[in-house]
Amino acid sequence: MKIVIRDIGEFDLQPGQPLKTILSEIKKVFKKIPVGFKFQEEYLDWHTPITTSLGNGEVIELIPVYPDNKEALWFLRHTASHVLAQAVKELFPEAKLGIGPAIEEGFYYDIYYTRPFNEEDLQKIEKKVKEIIQKRLPLERKEISKEEAEKLFSSLKEEFKLELIKEINEDVLSVYTQGEFVDLCRGPHILSTGDIKAIKLLSVSGAYWRGDEKNPMLWRIYGTAFFSKEDLEEYLKRLEEIKKRDHRKLGKELELFTIEEDIGPGLVIWLPKGALIRNLIENFWKEEHFNRGYQLLYTPHIALRDLWKVSGHLDFYAENMFPSMELENRAYQLKPMNCPFHIYVYNQKRRSYREFPIRFCELGTVYRFERSGVLHGLLRVRGFTQDDAHIFCREDQLEEELTNVLDLVVYFLKVFGFYEYKIFVSTRPEKFVGDPKVWDKAEEALKKALENKGLPYEIDPGEGVFYGPKIDLKIKDVLGRFWQCSTIQVDFNLPERFDLVYVGEDNKFYRPIMVHRALLGSLERFLGVLIENYAGAFPFWISPVQLKVLTITDRTIPYAEKVAQTLEKAGFRVERDFRSEKLNYKIRIAQQEKVPYMIILGDKEEENQVISLRSRTGEVLNNLSLEDLISKLKTENQPYYQLNERS
Repeated sequence: MKIVIRDIGEFDLQPGQPLKTILSEIKKVFKKIPVGFKFQEEYLDWHTPITTSLGNGEVIELIPVYPDNKEALWFLRHTASHVLAQAVKELFPEAKLGIGPAIEEGFYYDIYYTRPFNEEDLQKIEKKVKEIIQKRLPLERKEISKEEAEKLFSSLKEEFKLELIKEINEDVLSVYTQGEFVDLCRGPHILSTGDIKAIKLLSVSGAYWRGDEKNPMLWRIYGTAFFSKEDLEEYLKRLEEIKKRDHRKLGKELELFTIEEDIGPGLVIWLPKGALIRNLIENFWKEEHFNRGYQLLYTPHIALRDLWKVSGHLDFYAENMFPSMELENRAYQLKPMNCPFHIYVYNQKRRSYREFPIRFCELGTVYRFERSGVLHGLLRVRGFTQDDAHIFCREDQLEEELTNVLDLVVYFLKVFGFYEYKIFVSTRPEKFVGDPKVWDKAEEALKKALENKGLPYEIDPGEGVFYGPKIDLKIKDVLGRFWQCSTIQVDFNLPERFDLVYVGEDNKFYRPIMVHRALLGSLERFLGVLIENYAGAFPFWISPVQLKVLTITDRTIPYAEKVAQTLEKAGFRVERDFRSEKLNYKIRIAQQEKVPYMIILGDKEEENQVISLRSRTGEVLNNLSLEDLISKLKTENQPYYQLNERS
């Protein structure tokens, strides 16, 4: 049978022979052996046997090894997860294996054991992992019948594997072996454990089997692997930086927010400094929306359960909703969305085509049931405030409205310092409401708006919400991580379900189009991203404390108080540190608190009626007049200051 490898040539193999049969020929072309192949979006490794579909002249592509090749790393890390599982089984024979995939930045394996694995266990496992790598065990793929697979894993007493096998609707399954270790797996894998050049086990956490709280708790061991020690060291340095920026750690240190188990997991309490930041962002948000023709709404936190039947949420979203509450023989529901309320505001009166577009906005708090295992600080919560808006427009206005929303999204992201992002158009999911033709029309409208703005995008198939397709913007932070925040959704379906109409120019009734959009996503999540992006050192305009006045001696306290009061009257947020402590200690405390500027006052400053200004990054300006400082800071105290700095 003939296979064709792009840019390499043609090769003849017998049916059933693995691709590594041609390995000696490939070695003549490459210094580093590619990890495997890609065929019609499917990964194939060197262990894959030749079949009719591969041997009829179809072109397959090699996946070369280089540091940033995520596809090659996928092969490597999948094999690393098998090595991890082998190490655990050798050290803890009674452990039971779940699943062990490669993930975006590494791999994990879910393992059942009678107790949690601790740090000491992790060190032992990593040592054993490295021993297995040094043995350079070759991997082998075997294809066996479903019946043989059941017998094999039954003899190994791997109950979780047996559960998976029973659910596979195929007669032939594949297993991979390395030494005496065997695992149920589709692949792909690298040639040998010895090809793993750098590996590190990172952490352990609990994970219910298959994500269901009714199932046993397994222990998820995380790790990462690279093709070189240098790449691993660079990654570990980045991890350390991420730890320093962890919004949960900084949120506690900077007294921004708290989440208390006694109150409820996933429910955020904003402390005074965090509440101040949130209020500044909310005020800026409202002002910009008023300037762009939006009308502000406030809606209840609960509604009758029947509302969510009409909207379709109970059919398509019930698993993400809190249980209903029975009051006076009627069922009420905590709201997971704001949109039905905005629809009722629209329906307060008969609408004319002349009124459009109608833009309603709300900082609306919603409640969604997230399983406790996925809750994560501000980034994944159960109660959060969406910066929500709904636009009702005519079909001829849709393109312009989408363009305006995109302009507003990009403006907001830039104001907060995010200039890089990825854009995805999420298309119709498996579960949806409405006419597929209407969905197609909505998807085209989103694509056209992006194309008109010259914004590149990718298609995210099947990831739309049940009532319509959407645009998602994922912003890039200073560490190169992408965060999902902004979303824009076109909805032809809810207007139909709630029987929304308007009177056209010809006095006939027409359906409006509804656009759902959030710029920041939720205030909780966005503030979590902001904290990590800036490592708690916020831009001046949203810093909870903008200036800290420090005295060198007690003699200058009266002058320092006068300076502090003048700055407060000018509209700045000021703290005082007049303690009888050494100046360096006071400066260090202010830097730890991420205060943008420190005003240092001693006898010399008082004598000359000036100030010394020190930034949190260490720059110093001496002999500065208070008037000049106020002028400088008023410029910096604007939301759009960063835009001017970048231009």
